[in-house]
Amino acid sequence: MSTYLYYPGCSLSSTARAYAESLTAIVAPLGIELQEVDDWNCCGATEYVTLSPLRGYALIGRNLALAERQRGGPDTLVAPCSACYVNLAKTDRYVRESPVLRDQLNEALAADSLHYTPGAMTVRHLLEVLIDDVGLDEVARHVVRPLNGLRVASYLGCLVSRPDHDGRWSSREQPLELDRLMAALGAEVVDYPLRTACCGGHMTQISPNTGFELIRRLIDGADRLHADLLVTVCPMCQMNVDAYQGEMNRHFRTHYQVPILFFTQLIGLAFGLEPEALGIGTELVSARQALAKIGIELPPPAEEPVAAGPAGRPSRKAKRGPELPMPAPRGDDR
Repeated sequence: MSTYLYYPGCSLSSTARAYAESLTAIVAPLGIELQEVDDWNCCGATEYVTLSPLRGYALIGRNLALAERQRGGPDTLVAPCSACYVNLAKTDRYVRESPVLRDQLNEALAADSLHYTPGAMTVRHLLEVLIDDVGLDEVARHVVRPLNGLRVASYLGCLVSRPDHDGRWSSREQPLELDRLMAALGAEVVDYPLRTACCGGHMTQISPNTGFELIRRLIDGADRLHADLLVTVCPMCQMNVDAYQGEMNRHFRTHYQVPILFFTQLIGLAFGLEPEALGIGTELVSARQALAKIGIELPPPAEEPVAAGPAGRPSRKAKRGPELPMPAPRGDDR
């Protein structure tokens, strides 16, 4: 059993609960024990460092200091959220490179009786741990329900492989680690060139035209490749593409229905775990039709059964979640 410190981040207890549930379900069979960092706090996502750099780095650095204290010295800290992973790794790198920032950070941490030694924590993404530590052969050994016939587009999002200060990924622009993992599960992996394209982050709130177009590009790209679903490692990407797909369809008068699941959910399915234990079925764009291709039957969404369509044929009503907050259009968004 390999033991790692674990920083879950805020998303896994809220919008990405399915990620947390599926992660918890798959690590034990792979011989991984995750020890959660005690009293961890939000990493500040992408905004806080831009508003107040020192406060932002101190917010992130507190988690590094807590991890160092918890293990009593150097160790590995695993972060499944792409934004958390980048923030933690970036802060450690910056304090290693800048004695000034190191001293300022530790002065701030001293108010909480904490101290961080630059380089004490090796920050790693869960995907990297599965690829490099567990290994694809070991992952494949646990597959009892191969994803044969499921066409998957691997989508990492724009954060996880960039800036990659420590050279952990095969490429910053077109990393293939997730593709290789999906292939080890038996999936048919399509060559998806948008694997590191941005999902827009909070652009749906700032400039809906821009935000929806970024989501449309991702969905259209997967649809053109006849992918059954997108698979991701990033909570923000999953939320954006899933939760705003309906709004995007209404904006462009399109009819895409491309589900997006976490890579840990597909690992769990390949390991023979039940969909409910992996948080599958909580997504807004149902994966029911896609997963039926590998013999997994999900109950229909509550909103799905149906009224008569043209010529008396059944007409499926797409599952729709609660309305999401949208700003009033202004400027070029009118």
